[in-house]
Amino acid sequence: MILIRLLLFGLVLLSARAAEAQYGPVGPPAPGPLHIIGGGANGGCIAGAVGMPARGDGFQTIHSSLSHFWGAPVTIQGIATLGREAHANGLPPLLVEDISLPRGGPMPGGHASHQVGLDVDVALDMRMRGYLNDEQRESIRIASLVRPDYRDIDPPMWSEPVVRLLWLAATLPGVDRLLVNAAIKQQLCRTVTGDRSWLRFIRPWYGHAAHMHIEFKCPPGQADCVVRAPPPAGDGCDASLQWWFDQLNAPKPPPGPPKPRPRLPEACYALLGWAK
Repeated sequence: MILIRLLLFGLVLLSARAAEAQYGPVGPPAPGPLHIIGGGANGGCIAGAVGMPARGDGFQTIHSSLSHFWGAPVTIQGIATLGREAHANGLPPLLVEDISLPRGGPMPGGHASHQVGLDVDVALDMRMRGYLNDEQRESIRIASLVRPDYRDIDPPMWSEPVVRLLWLAATLPGVDRLLVNAAIKQQLCRTVTGDRSWLRFIRPWYGHAAHMHIEFKCPPGQADCVVRAPPPAGDGCDASLQWWFDQLNAPKPPPGPPKPRPRLPEACYALLGWAK
């Protein structure tokens, strides 16, 4: 067990070094009160971030060598609340992946968001399981809910507990929206009856076939936090959803040159310890 813990600690260090190699220094959380700077497509950073426990009532973090578990208090508290509600509703412990780096900013692995401590990825695989040990939490593979062609869900992976988790997350206080694969949104549009108002907050996005991306709203008093426009009115089960499937037929552009390091709000450079 001691050897496994040392190995996992080494993997976490390698993950931080990968982020440093791609973008710049990764320091500990910036002290002081919460200060969220930026957000959305322009990126940002965070001071006063807090860490997500590795395990709690109804949740556990996974893939610590690849993921980072720092966020605004509203995010950490929100996921803890979601875990408790999931447990109370008979769901297996949530599998939590990326939130943000200790001071936010860009992360390796293609994440354009997850920069201000308000975004978190939670797996949608609701097959029953208990709490995992350290080695299992590191090695677990999350199954996709979507067919390989991305045109529909994979029926064996779809279940009422998946819908229940999405509903719990979409109606969680402080949540701005949830991003999922268009095929998952399409299945909700087909099958949800009764109150469909919460479907407004389930938005289609690229990828996201195995997890949902939860975005929390800017907390009160965070004047430098970029507030996104609210999701459009309605349940989102209209022509805008079909657009995502039309894109599957579009030719893929050739790969371009590596992207330069993204520009951030000016105040983030000092907070992150980066040169401009």
